This record gives sequence, C-alpha cells and structure tokens, in this order.
Amino acid sequence: MTAVIDQEAPETREAATNSGPGRVLIGIYGVFALAAGARAGVQIATKFDEAPVAYALSAVAAAIYLVATVGLALGNRFGRRLAFVCCVVELLGVLTVGTLSLLDRAAFPDATVWSGYGQGYGFVPLVLPVLGLIWLRLGR
Repeated sequence: MTAVIDQEAPETREAATNSGPGRVLIGIYGVFALAAGARAGVQIATKFDEAPVAYALSAVAAAIYLVATVGLALGNRFGRRLAFVCCVVELLGVLTVGTLSLLDRAAFPDATVWSGYGQGYGFVPLVLPVLGLIWLRLGR
C-alpha cells in the first residue's frame, strides 16, 4: 500500500469548510435555499404584479443561499472563495434591504427574505452570513 503525501506546505493548507460545524452551516444554507426558493417561486407564479421587487429579491436570496451551499459543500479553495463572495453579498443584501424595508415600507408591500433584517425568518438571514464568514475565517 502506498501512502499519499500532501505536498502542500502547512502554512498554505486550509481546513475544509464541509466538516465539523461546517456541515450544520451547509444544512442551514440548504434549508434556506429551499425555503426562499419555494416561497419566491410561488409568489412569482401567483402574484408577481403585487410586489415584483420583493419577490425578485427573495429569488435572488434563494440563489445566493444555493450557491453558498455549494461553495461550502465543495470545501476546496474555489468553494471557499465562492462561499465568501456569497456571504458578503448576502450580508450587504440583508443590511440594505432590511434598512430600506424599515425606512420605506411602501417600497416593499410584501416581505422579502431579507425584509426587516430577516425578521420573518427569526433574524437567521442576518446571522447566517456572519456565521458563514466566521467559519470561513476560522478555517484558514
């Protein structure tokens, strides 16, 4: 039996994001991708004309959650970068949409995933990208 030797220097090696607590994070992101995607799909299909911006933003959130899930699940350097970009965009989105939804309620006649900083989802959309960024940082 031959041993496989890791030729990468220890200081450049990064921990996989798909192990340990990362699996829980992947699961949460997957659930949110499914929940936001299903909600957006139904809203877009049945009442898009009532709040097109809100429903489109929910679809964008679902796509970001899905791509973040894939990035974290890959666990390699590309996956980490992909997940990092998604977490940053997600955090900026939830902060922007959350603030705008509180300042101008008329602009959001129906809630998005990110409205009120994710209030309708127990503020998980606000906390999730922060946890994702922390997890990615700890894995370095």
